[in-house]
Amino acid sequence: MKKIASFTVNHTRLLPGIYVSRKDKIGSEVLTTFDLRFTKPNIDQVLDNGGIHTLEHLGATFLRNHQEWQERIIYFGPMGCRTGFYLILWGDLVSEDIIPLLREMADFILTFQGDIPGVSAEECGNYLEHDLSLAKLYIENFKKEVLENPVSERLFYS
Repeated sequence: MKKIASFTVNHTRLLPGIYVSRKDKIGSEVLTTFDLRFTKPNIDQVLDNGGIHTLEHLGATFLRNHQEWQERIIYFGPMGCRTGFYLILWGDLVSEDIIPLLREMADFILTFQGDIPGVSAEECGNYLEHDLSLAKLYIENFKKEVLENPVSERLFYS
């Protein structure tokens, strides 16, 4: 069986970063999947479910309500390995294109106060497992390591 593209990336060399994971053509349209890597795979501790879950709720809410980008958001959600998130956008894009958007998202999450959107038994399949403090810690680290200094080794797979 053919390996899927993400299994061909050497995870021993990945740093936290914003990587183009794949581009898929659907007719004349392109969907770009970004690998938003928050930790060094197999080295750093994986992200805790409560923090991931809250980051997903806040990130998805922000992205799907963003005045400029909302129509281009296809998906935002965590990786199964718990080292980051996938962001799928409509358009033929590169990592640098979304840095301003991710900075805005980080600032939204870092300053967020109040009830986390979508956290009730009616709205969420696991509404009790959330951790706003951890979500803020994860996005703060990502902002410092990646968004404030977007160097090439954090934007392109090596």
